[in-house]
Amino acid sequence: MKQNGPYAEIIVDLTARRTDRVFHYAVPADLKDRVKPGSRVLVPFGGRRLAGYVVGFGFPERDVKVREIAGIIDEEPVLTGDLPEIARWMAESYLCSTAEAFGRIIAPRLAVKATREVKLLRPAFPDDKLQEVLSGLKHAPKQAAVLREALRGAGLTRKELAAAAQTSPATVDALVKAGLLEAKAVPPSGLPGGGSAAGSGMMPLLNPDQDKAVKEIAQAVAGGGFGAFLLYGVTGSGKTEVYLRAIASALAAGRQAVTLVPEISLTPQMIGLFRERFGALVAVLHSALAPGERYREWRRIKEGQAPVVLGTRSAVFAPMPGPGLFIIDEEHEPTYKQDDHIRYHAREVALKRAQLAGAVVVLGSATPSLESWLRAGRGGPYRLLRLPHRVDERPLPKVCVVDLRQEMKEGNRGIFSRALTSAVFERLGKGEQTLLFLNRRGYSTIVMCRECGLVLKCVRCDISLSYHLDGLLRCHYCNYTTDLPGLCPRCASRYIRHFGAGTQRVEEEARRTFPGARIMRMDSDSTSRKGSHERIFSAFRQGEADILIGTQMIAKGLDLPGITLVGVINADTTLHMPDFRAAERTFQLLTQVAGRTGRGELHGEVLVQTYCPEHYSITTASIHDCEGFYRSEMPVRRALGYPPYSHLARLLFTHDDEEELKKGAGLAKEILDKIVTEHDDLIDVLGPAPAPLSKIKGRFRWQLVVKGPRRGLLRDVIKESLEELQKLRPAFKPAINVDINPQGIL
Repeated sequence: MKQNGPYAEIIVDLTARRTDRVFHYAVPADLKDRVKPGSRVLVPFGGRRLAGYVVGFGFPERDVKVREIAGIIDEEPVLTGDLPEIARWMAESYLCSTAEAFGRIIAPRLAVKATREVKLLRPAFPDDKLQEVLSGLKHAPKQAAVLREALRGAGLTRKELAAAAQTSPATVDALVKAGLLEAKAVPPSGLPGGGSAAGSGMMPLLNPDQDKAVKEIAQAVAGGGFGAFLLYGVTGSGKTEVYLRAIASALAAGRQAVTLVPEISLTPQMIGLFRERFGALVAVLHSALAPGERYREWRRIKEGQAPVVLGTRSAVFAPMPGPGLFIIDEEHEPTYKQDDHIRYHAREVALKRAQLAGAVVVLGSATPSLESWLRAGRGGPYRLLRLPHRVDERPLPKVCVVDLRQEMKEGNRGIFSRALTSAVFERLGKGEQTLLFLNRRGYSTIVMCRECGLVLKCVRCDISLSYHLDGLLRCHYCNYTTDLPGLCPRCASRYIRHFGAGTQRVEEEARRTFPGARIMRMDSDSTSRKGSHERIFSAFRQGEADILIGTQMIAKGLDLPGITLVGVINADTTLHMPDFRAAERTFQLLTQVAGRTGRGELHGEVLVQTYCPEHYSITTASIHDCEGFYRSEMPVRRALGYPPYSHLARLLFTHDDEEELKKGAGLAKEILDKIVTEHDDLIDVLGPAPAPLSKIKGRFRWQLVVKGPRRGLLRDVIKESLEELQKLRPAFKPAINVDINPQGIL
């Protein structure tokens, strides 16, 4: 079809690399004013109708048959501002299709099929009548809590209000029925975005280090150009207050700010702090929100009603009209790297968005990644800001290392060393709280036959099954479950037992060792229901338990002033992982979990149980010596040619037939070797070899690791090899997943 005006240039929603290009479509007359750059449309493609993204208008290079757009999916552009450019950058950087990047960016919009009205609840009485109303609810504390939350917000949904008040939706319904709350239906475009940026309480005084950091960041934001800071502050040094002041400076400059946290479990605490300071200007984005809730927040951000964004990894794609500040809290955390589909790193995306927008990035951590530390060195692209002291000059906790080898020699085969047992009893006697950390959920690590040595593994994954207190063996990768057998499946021995300790086992042992203690557990098994993170955290903070047992979700960010003792059950869990970052992860976890104690008026103590007390990751963590750890670890990385002194890429091959997989991985190796020889002999191709987890969900896994000095060259070599392998299909059968700069090689 021919038309006078320019044609719509469209990226069709396909993942194949050969179709990752612009296609031209004619715009029907009835859609002429509705099809805009960033719009999502429906187009004919082959014999199908597919979604597509309008990226511009123009004319095809040659005289080709042009088909017509079949319809429009959204009545407004879904890709605005710098996001189309970010998608193109992601496609190039992470070797995905542009359509895949578009889909990742607008995920909250894709989850909602239609624009629906939202019912928001507000108090049905004036603010000055609150005390009078509350006096009538003195025997209904949950209803009173709901009303207080309703007054604090600028209109919340029924579920949101119940979650904020930590009660059930039925409590909210009772207040509506009593006429104390009223519902108002509004379209997403009418969602509240007002409210004052001023907090309800007084802002704390800054110490000189905080003040210096705030001034430098604010000056950079006001300057309107790109800048990056590494905010290196010990645990409890007041990094969050620096973030809040920096956000205020961005708002004062007429810009928006996004803050990322690594775990959903950290968002309730941060939400409270942010909303106390910025009120209804705050929007929250994370995967635990219902699709409608995420879409609602996405719309508020897109329309400029919520200039303060708080969320987990995907919030880096928030559709802000004029971003001025990106904050990555706990920037070292591996959770900022997407571990499936498009393997992007939120830190890299934030830096790219900031470059395009002339914005500032603040990377905050008590244990910065080696990559960030190197870039903040002399002459590096990051400016280093230090917070070397805790607020109010509170001391860092004393750390004692307990040698479990000596405990074994002296006859103690239990989970708790004698020193840790004594320390917990001391805290119980004083009415103080204890945190027990173990980075392994479940009851036992493995189930093994003591006669033939058989370790029971998942039938679909090459991973040992964990024993849980419900009597089931569970795979923590595919969730396969089976009963604990009475006899060994291999030799029929009766001596089949579970060994090692998970959080459930620690909880059971703690209840037996510390009778009468109030104990809570926080891991992915106990927090599977929505809002459970917040309920456990709130209950412990309010003193409803004496001991909190948990995995790494309790090791960072949480501010629990009542904790005066932290016990690390086994510091070696991460140390002996087959991964080049094992020592770094161990040091970071120990330092972060140690930082959970001594944050209040009382001094804190940490006991670290280990079989390797002499390892530098443990010795440096025990004296809070972050720079000492870097001095030990950096030479190891340099000598082995691992990041931050090189770039890595992992090509993961999967197939349900192991022989086909081996053949395909070997062929990929041959092609890569040939291309590397033509390009640069500085690139190393390691493997192929079975992945450390060599089978997951019924599919075998082999991998190649490619190592080189420059990321661009590495990417070009892999891209060329993928194109060559694509030509060999269907003879080449394995699926391939590419991870540029993986956070680990498991």
